[in-house]
Amino acid sequence: MSETRRYFLETFGCQMNILDSQLVTAQLHQLGLSSTDNFVDADVVLFNTCSVRQHAEDKVHARLGELKKHKQARPEMVVGVIGCMAEREKEGVFAKAPHVDLLCGPGELNQIPNLLREVWERNERVTALAGSLSRRTETLQRALEYDSLEALDLARAPSLEGNVLQSYVRVQRGCDKFCTYCVVPFTRGPERSRPPAHIVAEARQLVERGCRELTLLGQTVNSYVHQENGEPVRFAQLLEQLHAVEGLDRIRFVTSYPADWDEDIFRVLRDYPRVMPYLHIPAQSGSDRVLKRMKRGYTAASYRKLMDLARHYRPDVSLAGDVIVGFCGETDEEFRETIELVRAVEYQQLYIFRYSPRPGTAADRNLSDDISDDLKAARNAELLAVQSEIGRKLRQRWVGQSARVLVEGFSKAARKARGETKGALRSRGKASPTFRVPPSPRAASSSLADSLTAAGEVEELRDLPQSEQDRGSEVGRERSDQLVGRTEHDLLVHFDAPPEYIGAIVEVHIESATAQSLSGRVIGVVSAPRLARASLPVATESASRGSALPILQ
Repeated sequence: MSETRRYFLETFGCQMNILDSQLVTAQLHQLGLSSTDNFVDADVVLFNTCSVRQHAEDKVHARLGELKKHKQARPEMVVGVIGCMAEREKEGVFAKAPHVDLLCGPGELNQIPNLLREVWERNERVTALAGSLSRRTETLQRALEYDSLEALDLARAPSLEGNVLQSYVRVQRGCDKFCTYCVVPFTRGPERSRPPAHIVAEARQLVERGCRELTLLGQTVNSYVHQENGEPVRFAQLLEQLHAVEGLDRIRFVTSYPADWDEDIFRVLRDYPRVMPYLHIPAQSGSDRVLKRMKRGYTAASYRKLMDLARHYRPDVSLAGDVIVGFCGETDEEFRETIELVRAVEYQQLYIFRYSPRPGTAADRNLSDDISDDLKAARNAELLAVQSEIGRKLRQRWVGQSARVLVEGFSKAARKARGETKGALRSRGKASPTFRVPPSPRAASSSLADSLTAAGEVEELRDLPQSEQDRGSEVGRERSDQLVGRTEHDLLVHFDAPPEYIGAIVEVHIESATAQSLSGRVIGVVSAPRLARASLPVATESASRGSALPILQ
């Protein structure tokens, strides 16, 4: 083929999928493919899918429906479904969408280059699915066994992902909990923890490329354990090893499982300053009866005790959680118990989901989905209103204070105002931002912009740098110069500033708050961007006079 092949990759679902897509993207670049914002122009279209809720799968099938006529017009276009939905539905995807050429499960993503070569050479459907994954060996032993996906993590190429400011690193794969509502143990297989040396080496590699914040990923990340030199290395010890990586400013981790909590993690959270004071520990329900039907392995009282213990060790800790409303048989009383728990814990952020039966799970086999969609929607709305009240109250406490913010990139509104298309947003999904700085008329004469140009760091962008964890409608103002970042407590903050601030840690004076975010103005620079250590222009009226913000120590 004389012209370079182009790919379009859209990601659905969790942070683990985002990381998988970043790794797949590097593989595609190594194959010589370039990206495109428009799937119509792509030679390879891949959807990295999620099966946690039916809505996520419905979106993928809708996308596949959109593609059908384009595939008929261009039969050489390769259409692939990868990730959890491919593993769950298997060849059923072909029955629903006969124009799909490639299926690949989340445990076989390292095979994508070979799968594409097979499609190109043989013009036949190809699959790479894990099938039945054994749980007969103990967790520690499994961590020592060869895992095909480890090869993909080890082959990570940050230079092909861009100079990432924030990065995900997988520390654990799979899950053994088998909560009755959850499909993850079936799609991602048994729980396996990666070797600590591999994780630390990957962190160092990312820091060398400009990473300042690392988020450790696992389905039950605090359950991490790996045998090294005959001794188990647990999650608290892994955090200590990563804290020693020079140049790494922030460490976060998601998602934690309440019943497996090790109090030693709280000690690390208290004593190691680069481990951020933020914990995402889902409760799922505040009713003991619902928790038992979910097979969660703890009670509402033990969960509350864990949250109290977190605040004992770190009084300023920000707590986040998940709740499922409308689970099988949930009574009004049981729902009220969940509201009571939410009010008692006071989450900074709460992710609320309506129960969606997943084929193959114990709840789907053995329990009745007997809560109507209308009642699920009503309970969802009521709990959202409760959390909105709590979120606004907690964020309002920050007004008048200052917070240290890692500047992630442009807000969604700014990217839209600067002309980024919906196709670009869809193809990139939730990819990490880069340090590449687009030309800014407002800051074109700044010393930082000049130094970047001299160093050859300014590039023309197809995609604008963005916040690493886009979570919906957190920013509402239509401003092309609006940047966004997060505090140490994972609070979203937006403010007006030139793009040269992207990658810096700045001090922001908080001036207003909503239930979801904070707004303020930059009053100083704690740490300049790693790839551009120069004075930053002021993001206020004084910018026109060429003055610079102070570097805070």
